[in-house]
Amino acid sequence: MSIPWAVGQEPQTQAIAQNDDVVRARQQVRAFAQQCKLSLVDQTKFITAASELARNTLVYGGGGAMRAGLVEREGRRGVAAVFEDSGPGIADTELALTDGWTSGSGLGLGLSGARRLVDEFFLDTEEGQGTTVSIVKWAR
Repeated sequence: MSIPWAVGQEPQTQAIAQNDDVVRARQQVRAFAQQCKLSLVDQTKFITAASELARNTLVYGGGGAMRAGLVEREGRRGVAAVFEDSGPGIADTELALTDGWTSGSGLGLGLSGARRLVDEFFLDTEEGQGTTVSIVKWAR
């Protein structure tokens, strides 16, 4: 999935290697959500989804990185975040995307919860090859 980053606005990268990085990732997406002028409800949804995915990157992927920034497509503006790790990947994506399924840690939202909170959600994973999750929230 190719993210339509806003012209002239390169996404920012945040390493995710420790708990403090999850906080920094959340702060970074909050700033972009505010800059994009998302409603307070949509900001909260996007920040919550990003927080869950950043935590997953750290806990299950062994760390990685997040790229976040403003996006544009067909006259619409939004905010996007891409989470990448080189961890073990997700063996059963169907199970991982099942509503209510959780591994028992994290915020309890799971991937399905994060997917429900955003407008676009893309999961690319292969066992032994890591995981990439991309999310987008469009301004209304």
